[in-house]
Amino acid sequence: MLPRGALLFLILIVAAACEQSPPIYKNPEAPISARVEDLLGRMSKEEKFWQLFMIPGDLSEGKANYSNGIFGLQIRGNSDATATEQLMTGSALATARKVNAIQRYFVKETRLGVPIIAFEEALHGLIAEGATSYPVPIALAATWDTVLMAKVASAIAAEARSRGIRDVLSPVVNIATDSRWGRTEETYGEDPFLSSAMGAAFVQPFEAAGIVTTPKHFIANIGDGGRDSYPIDYNERLLEEIYLPPFRACITRGGSRSIMTSYNSVNGSPSSANKWLLKEKLMGDMGFRGFVISDAGAIGGANVLHMTAANYEEATINAMKNGAHVIFQTSWEHHKLFIPPFLDGRIDEELIDSAVARVLRVKFELGLFENPFVDESEAARIDQSASQALAKDAALRSIVLLKNEDNALPLKKDIRSIAVIGVDAVDGRLGGYSRPGQAIVPILAGIRGKLGEEVEVIYSQGCGRASSEFVPVSSDNLIGLKGDYFNNIDLTGAPVLSRNENNLDFRWTLFGPDPRVNFDFFSVRWTGKLRSPGSGKYRIGLEGNNGYRLFIDDKPFIDNWKSQSYTIRVAEFSFEKDRVYDIRAEFFESSGGSRIRLVWDAEVDHDWQGKLSKAAETASGCDATIVVVGIEEGEGLDRAHLGLPGKQEEMIRRIAATGKPVVVVIVGGSAVTMKNWIDNVEAVLEVWYPGDQGGEAVADVLSGDFNPAGRLPVSFPVFEGQLPFVYNHKPTGRNDDYGDMTGQPLFPFGFGLSYTTFAYSDLRFDKQSIGQGETTSLRFKLKNTGDRDGDEVVQLYIRDEVASVAQPVKQLKGFQRVLLKAGEEKEVVFSIAPDLLGILNEDLVWVVEPGDFRIMIGSSSRDIRLRDHLKVIP
Repeated sequence: MLPRGALLFLILIVAAACEQSPPIYKNPEAPISARVEDLLGRMSKEEKFWQLFMIPGDLSEGKANYSNGIFGLQIRGNSDATATEQLMTGSALATARKVNAIQRYFVKETRLGVPIIAFEEALHGLIAEGATSYPVPIALAATWDTVLMAKVASAIAAEARSRGIRDVLSPVVNIATDSRWGRTEETYGEDPFLSSAMGAAFVQPFEAAGIVTTPKHFIANIGDGGRDSYPIDYNERLLEEIYLPPFRACITRGGSRSIMTSYNSVNGSPSSANKWLLKEKLMGDMGFRGFVISDAGAIGGANVLHMTAANYEEATINAMKNGAHVIFQTSWEHHKLFIPPFLDGRIDEELIDSAVARVLRVKFELGLFENPFVDESEAARIDQSASQALAKDAALRSIVLLKNEDNALPLKKDIRSIAVIGVDAVDGRLGGYSRPGQAIVPILAGIRGKLGEEVEVIYSQGCGRASSEFVPVSSDNLIGLKGDYFNNIDLTGAPVLSRNENNLDFRWTLFGPDPRVNFDFFSVRWTGKLRSPGSGKYRIGLEGNNGYRLFIDDKPFIDNWKSQSYTIRVAEFSFEKDRVYDIRAEFFESSGGSRIRLVWDAEVDHDWQGKLSKAAETASGCDATIVVVGIEEGEGLDRAHLGLPGKQEEMIRRIAATGKPVVVVIVGGSAVTMKNWIDNVEAVLEVWYPGDQGGEAVADVLSGDFNPAGRLPVSFPVFEGQLPFVYNHKPTGRNDDYGDMTGQPLFPFGFGLSYTTFAYSDLRFDKQSIGQGETTSLRFKLKNTGDRDGDEVVQLYIRDEVASVAQPVKQLKGFQRVLLKAGEEKEVVFSIAPDLLGILNEDLVWVVEPGDFRIMIGSSSRDIRLRDHLKVIP
């Protein structure tokens, strides 16, 4: 037996050794569950909260603000790379260094050393300087090529990983059931099968590369009228059949470890605090084990928009209680709105621990505790030439030929001069959620590069996309503008807020002018001076959606002091150049959703007629004309009209009147109505927002160096009044026509032409009668009957002929993009498994019912070439 002193000494040595051994959460050999439990047990309430909070930013707010850690930061690069490094890698190296420096602080200087997840947007390319921009998601869907999608996703993932980005807030797998929605360009279209296939193909390479994907926006981020984030009241059947499948595919087939909620309410509850949606459907039925992120600011929307919570703290409690995990905000300061209930016990500790555990588990899975830093040399290893080549290939495969009268395309070899008209020929627009652009090849540059040596290419800008007769008075012409705000609608009493204004152009639809001002019951008086940029009679006035009036030099000029609707009231005023006029504008809001701005035509380009005349003159002197037109859309830019904005339709008609062949190239991310001009032109190409190499891709298609085979992922209506419009609707009670026009689309889902032709024949089944759990295959022959090589996108549609619950008139259940040389024939095979025949029965259970199924093979949802029946027997 050891002496008492020796025993005490041994105990001290053992205790010291224990103290020096690393905690379990830092032991890479320990099970992740044990590491999570150990780390959770060491965390304070503040540290737990910060693992559930994410914002854009870096450490510029001060390191002390982040002493408790944070879930993650949206980090963008800076210019600390050398000139040579910038030339080699753009900002990739700068971003990698910045991410490492920030990560070093969290790992080395915070108490527990929990690494962050650097996150970014990457819908069709990482939003970062030096990163490649691919065609927008709707264009990638138009390729109908999941192999290509996976290649694009892999390339984006490589660029993200080289910079230290470990979570991308992508993809958007909402179903675009109404093409008026401004965010249609971000989606994969109107069909759940196509969207599921594309979404899973996008997600898999990221997750395999150790980058978390965040499919969004959960769920149904489009409401009545095609308006973004409008409330939806959809039953469970509709959600299960149409809106949930792409999210389910991303989770089960792609491995997504994060989901972002939408801004809208679902059946009365905000998506970010919807117990049925998050707990029962997502984490229950779908078995989702990752973490749920709110869209930026969405949790606060419960009280400022949906009015289902009295304040931010109550909104936070509801969200956490009902299934949200990570709070996404736009500023460090915002944490003050959300943290109190985490600290004072109003949110159950077990609930907090469960949310934090989900985040920590993913951080451990990513290996961030062992390898928190990115290898900065990876930034220099990204092959930009390969990425740009892939971007061009994606653009080529996405282009849809919508019309080709008398084989106007490809352009004839004997053409010696081409007019290219339209600002979108030179703008090189990339679409929403894009970086600034790298080596963008606009359409005009692509055409000149392809044809310039043999063909004279003459450009004329024509008219632009803008159509406003009036524009806001610019801040350069306003002097000393001051706003006095009153919490009443008659400008009485003392103002609750007085402030200097840069201009008079306000839209208060989500929030009021200031927390001190009533959101939906206030008035404003603006006073200041207006300098005229020229002499002459200009029309000036106000545009708004409630009561307003305008005074110039203290004399009444515009009076619309009534609450009715949106209006523009202007009148003519004689201005003198550089003269300064006293101006006073007054406005009241009595119901919420304010819009008010001071407008005039003094700064409007009135020469659109002259520009159209010049464009027509240019076209008349050339052998053929390519008119490049575009639409305006995006987040917050839903469209009431689907026609081309501005005077572009008139421009097409004017140029077509020259009698020269006209090809219209459409730049945009959604459907366009064409009834006012399509019969006047020979050919129409939908090129979407085609990415960095779009100009070269468009030129290859126009010249015939590439045979287009893109197919529409959304139906193009004849007229907006047909909307919402989808091909896979359920049978109507009577008919689907209107009294004054057709109920059919202008161009159906799945449509697209080619420079060659294809013949379908000899449809047969391996087994034409199968059991409810059996699989069969169908086969048919596909032949290129033209004189050009080309791709055909063959599409499999199925309809349950008699079901216990009404089924869509047809549903896409398979597709293949098949390359055939001129004259070549191939056998195409589709496997029909039970999951393609399943329906959601009366009890909302997926089953395969016995009976006959109509099997349709076609080139679009309306161009069915082969048809037969498959029998399922009990």
